[in-house]
Amino acid sequence: MNIESLDAARLRERLQGLAELLADTVDGGASVGFLAPLDRAEAAVWWRERSAAVAAGRLAVWVAHEEPAGVLGTVSLALPDKPNSAHRAELVKLMVHRAAHGRGLGRRLLTVAEEAATARGVTLLHLDTETGSPAERLYRSSGWTPVGAIPDYAADPAGVLRPTTIYYKRPGAGPASAVVG
Repeated sequence: MNIESLDAARLRERLQGLAELLADTVDGGASVGFLAPLDRAEAAVWWRERSAAVAAGRLAVWVAHEEPAGVLGTVSLALPDKPNSAHRAELVKLMVHRAAHGRGLGRRLLTVAEEAATARGVTLLHLDTETGSPAERLYRSSGWTPVGAIPDYAADPAGVLRPTTIYYKRPGAGPASAVVG
């Protein structure tokens, strides 16, 4: 399996695979900002709209793929555009196709994003995820620190409002020693 960083042109080349991955993730019940069922064409439009942010250097995207299966996972870093926040980034849209669950791909993608953040000089990462979701186990076991939960933050794919937990990590610093919240 290969994990590659995508520039805007490669993102457009991988558009259909990324759209399939997003739709599969939503159909599988993960709360990533969309309601189910997610139309593949709508998912492709969403990914196409990300290419401008990638081209501008405000979004870094990695994709895990293998042939003939295609795109099996992705992760992104949203990079700030303000001088006072150049030291931080948000980890967004970590997704693994249901056909690839249980193979350690989520952890590999998370590690790639954290290492890339360190290489860019990012000293603080943050993310949000649905409270009680399987993703929380991955983040906690990877040294991310929960800050707290916000009730009714986002609707899950079925449209039910769910709480979201906010996490942070200092990449390259190893597991956090204190839990806040």
